[in-house]
Amino acid sequence: MTVLRSIESKLESLFEGVFGRAFRANVQPVELARKLVKEMDEHRNVSVSRVYVPNEYTVYLSAADRAQFEGYEDSLRDELQEYLAGHARRENYVLLSSPRVKFESDDDLDVGMFGIATRLAHSSRPKQQPDAPAAQAEPGATMIYDASVLNEAAAAAATLSFAGRSHEIQGERAVLGRSKDADIQVADPNVSRRHAEIRREGEAWVLVDLDSTNGIDVGGRRLRRLDLQDGTRFVLGSTEFFFSEERR
Repeated sequence: MTVLRSIESKLESLFEGVFGRAFRANVQPVELARKLVKEMDEHRNVSVSRVYVPNEYTVYLSAADRAQFEGYEDSLRDELQEYLAGHARRENYVLLSSPRVKFESDDDLDVGMFGIATRLAHSSRPKQQPDAPAAQAEPGATMIYDASVLNEAAAAAATLSFAGRSHEIQGERAVLGRSKDADIQVADPNVSRRHAEIRREGEAWVLVDLDSTNGIDVGGRRLRRLDLQDGTRFVLGSTEFFFSEERR
């Protein structure tokens, strides 16, 4: 039985989907496995009868930490993917494809620190035309419906404005932060690298704190989660944001 397979309980301490705490030694595979599972749990999307979870995970490591895996990085990747798949089966989560793990080096990270970015990526199969009959799913496959086609009439354009600029939210979620990998970059030293995430939940939008240093500030109160409505204002670090939504 491998080290990863010996883990039988879920992790209690969090990882921001983002950058974790510093460890005294190099990052260890067992820690990566635990935090990947935590990220899967944290990014659940509940539909009518299913719970969908991300199927793509990017692990950011310092050059020194990644170098220690050089001789077996491919094997480690396979084992982490298998571990995530097993966790999803135990929790009855739905994956749009087998879990995929990718390693990236980040010069901004110190030894013992790592980051994880998640993504729920749809199948690469061609989209079904709106007026065509539903395609038959292969045995055991998940049928995917294009919500942008089915709910086009109810779709809304969401925009986030700050520092004199406006950004339309693309897709179902967007990460805000200083990181070059953030979907919406914020040039504010008081904003964390991956500070918060805007998510669509049904027809509504919410803002979720990614365990940032300063959190989400609304009228002097620090929140972990904020329901967004047209006209909502909030502060990340020293920057004020204005959320607007317009029905198409």
